[in-house]
Amino acid sequence: MNALQNLPVSFLWPQFLWALLLLPALVLLYWWLMRRRRQASLRFASLSIVREAMGRGPGWRRHVPPVLLLLAFAAMLLASARPVATITLPSTQQTIILAMDVSGSMRATDVEPNRLVASQQAAKAFLAELPRHVRVGIVAFAGTAQVVQPITLSREDLNAAIDKFQLQRATAIGSAIVVSLSELFPGEGIDLGNMTFGRHNDPFAPQGRSLDQPRDGQKPFTPVAPGSYTSAAIVLLTDGQRTTGVDTQEAAQMAADRGVRVYTVGVGTVDGEVIGFEGWSMRVRLDEDSLKAVARSTQGEYYYAGTAENLKKVYETLSTRLTVEKKETEVSGLLALLASLLVLLSAGLSLLWFNRVL
Repeated sequence: MNALQNLPVSFLWPQFLWALLLLPALVLLYWWLMRRRRQASLRFASLSIVREAMGRGPGWRRHVPPVLLLLAFAAMLLASARPVATITLPSTQQTIILAMDVSGSMRATDVEPNRLVASQQAAKAFLAELPRHVRVGIVAFAGTAQVVQPITLSREDLNAAIDKFQLQRATAIGSAIVVSLSELFPGEGIDLGNMTFGRHNDPFAPQGRSLDQPRDGQKPFTPVAPGSYTSAAIVLLTDGQRTTGVDTQEAAQMAADRGVRVYTVGVGTVDGEVIGFEGWSMRVRLDEDSLKAVARSTQGEYYYAGTAENLKKVYETLSTRLTVEKKETEVSGLLALLASLLVLLSAGLSLLWFNRVL
């Protein structure tokens, strides 16, 4: 049974596979019956009389229905072991929150014409590729994060919200994740007021309560396995350099505790470039390590988009990734269906050729 672990198919009840040893016994039984039938025909005094009475023999067609029946029996035995295979299926994710960075660093031109415009164009292309039944909401973040378009099916409203982006100071990546979660799970006790005014923003501010601490009358939050919530996902596009707001990894843990995957898209270059605005200048670099850590802790994936063309390809990949997914699925029903078809085919051919069922 250890050899079965190397196969692309696993079995929930592998002990039933021992029943496959019945197949050689059935083959031997069929061979014995055919030999017995042949010996019975030799009892006639003259084989020529037998041939004239029976006409031309069925030849290879005689063996086709029994072989099909044997294959049907094998399929039923495999189905009884409850095989599980990793196959590609339509995704159950019906809601996507697109969290997009509109901080001042997005004016950098290391992605042409600049990071913000390239991300806007790619986001629109991403929305165009998504199936129409997938709902999308948009969160924009800089020094704070806010929902600029509630979850909707209207691609026109989503595109209009993307066109209205305005650059602002600072980058609150963790806050963007928390606001995205609050949009996915309204009324579940995520304290956005504490996120804005509590210890997460200002280390000298009074200690606020945990973002996951339930308010009066609410049930305590119970964490689930990371990546287990398959009805929604968050797509986070940023250069990854947090300067304020909720700690990025704390927010990622909140997403992981709710089973929500966060797919991070790093826009810009690792070397970055120096940008200036209203008398100040700074070098803005892509912080890949932070984004990879977010994706890893939530069972999501990280994508690097160093150029405008790469950014478009990333969104094309994400579109496919979010609409189909590979997952382990029990396929015993398919084997049972195959067995039924083989039985019907065996009986049909037997009736057609020999006017009897086997």
